[in-house]
Parts: sequence; C-alpha cells; structure tokens
Amino acid sequence: MGLKNKITDQNILTFKMSEFLLVFWRDYQTREIQPSPEQLKAYRKLWADWLRSLAANDKLSRPARRISAQGKVIGSHVTNGPYTEVMQSVKGLLFLKAANYNEAVEMAGSCPILQLGGRVEIRQGL
Repeated sequence: MGLKNKITDQNILTFKMSEFLLVFWRDYQTREIQPSPEQLKAYRKLWADWLRSLAANDKLSRPARRISAQGKVIGSHVTNGPYTEVMQSVKGLLFLKAANYNEAVEMAGSCPILQLGGRVEIRQGL
C-alpha cells in the first residue's frame, strides 16, 4: 500500500475538522448598558470557564486573542477606527476546530458575550 493510500485515525480526524473564526462584537459605548464592576467580574469568570471548556475538548485551534479598541480603517485613505458612529465594535477573535458550521454555531451559542447583548460572527476558513 502506497503512502497516498495510507489512512489513519489522525488523518480522518484532521480531514473532518475545519477551522472557524469567531469574531466577538459588542456595544462598548452606550454607558447605560455597561456591566457594573460586580457583573464584569462574574462575566470574566464566565469567559474563563467557557475558554477552559473549549480547550479541554480540544476545540481551540489557536490561543484566544483580545484586541485593542484602537485601530486603523483603510479605504481610499487611512483613518483612525473603528468608526465611532458604529455602536458595536470587535473586541476579540477566536479560532475553533469544528466538524461543520452547525458544531461551530453550537459552541458559539454558549459564548458569554451573548449575555451582554453582544454577537458572535462565525466564518469558516477555506
């Protein structure tokens, strides 16, 4: 049997799993809806627990990343961003391993950002 025909459990697992990008969005500007310090502490624990659960189930394909609120937007010219008129902004990125969109959506559905009115954008790597 040639190398091209050799199939192992690892090959099958690798083939079945895809990488998905999760982009976390939330309104960080509207003062009235921001969590209190106590809520923020509980919220951070939820994040840590959620990330630990994903890691324990070998679903993280890269370490979780928070990103700065500052940035640049490039179009016909470069401006500081993100745009201030957009209420929601990106606060973090995460790369997951999942068999398909349904599994990625299921994992993202328990993301703590949803409890604070945020949203999770999911994109599959090609």
